[in-house]
Amino acid sequence: MHRKVLRSISLAVTSILCLLVVQQAALAGPPLICHSFEIGNARSLPWTGSEWRAVDKNYIINRLVGDTLGLLTPETPVLVRMETIRRATVYAVWSMNDYKVGYAVKDYAVARELLSRLKARIPDSGVKSDKRTAALAMFDYGYLVESYKQSGNESQGPKLAGDIDGYGLIVKSIAMRGGDPAMEYAAALSCMGRKREAEQDAYVGHLQKAADGAQEGSLLARNLLNYFRDRGKTIAELRANIAKN
Repeated sequence: MHRKVLRSISLAVTSILCLLVVQQAALAGPPLICHSFEIGNARSLPWTGSEWRAVDKNYIINRLVGDTLGLLTPETPVLVRMETIRRATVYAVWSMNDYKVGYAVKDYAVARELLSRLKARIPDSGVKSDKRTAALAMFDYGYLVESYKQSGNESQGPKLAGDIDGYGLIVKSIAMRGGDPAMEYAAALSCMGRKREAEQDAYVGHLQKAADGAQEGSLLARNLLNYFRDRGKTIAELRANIAKN
C-alpha cells in the first residue's frame, strides 16, 4: 500500500514537471522570433505551416525586400506587420545560423537592404507628412531593429542593428498614434528580454495597456492569451494577473 501511494505521488509529480517543461518550451527563445503571431487570413510572406520557422524553402530570397515593403502598407494591421517582419528576419538573418530552418542564405546583403529601406521610409524631421503613415514607418523600422537584435549573439543580426534604439522608436510610434494596444504588445515583447531592474516597469506597463485595449475574442486577445497562457484563459484574468506584478 505504501509503495502504491509513493508511486502515485511520483507519477503525479512527473506529470506536473513534464507539463511545465512543455509550457516553457512553447514560449522558449526570443519573443520576437520564436513565436508566430496569429493573423487570421491576412497576407504575409510565404510560410508552410504553423511552426515558427516553417519557411518556404523554394522562396527566392532576392524577392524578400520588395515583398516585405509591399506587404507593409498603411492599411496593414499592426499584428500582420509584426508577423511579416518576424518572417523576414527568420529568412534573412535567423536562417544563417539555425540549420533546422533548412533555408540557404549566403550572406546578410538582403538583411542590410531591408533595414536600410525601412529606415528610408521614415520622414525627416521638419518634413510635412501623414502622421499615421509616419508612425507606422517608424514602428516597422524599430520593430525590425529589435527583431535583428533578438536573432542571436552568434549571428550578424545584432551587429546589423548596431546601437539603434528600436524599442525607443516603437515607443515614439505609439505616442504618435495616440496609443495603440497592438503596438503596446510589440513594445512589451521588445523589452521583456532586457534586464529586469532596468525594464521591468516598462514591460509590465506595455503589457497592461495591451491587455486593457484588447477586446475579448479579438485577434489581439487571442495572441496575448496564446503567448501568456500561464497568466489566464480570458483577457479579464490576464489583466488581473498582470496587475499583481
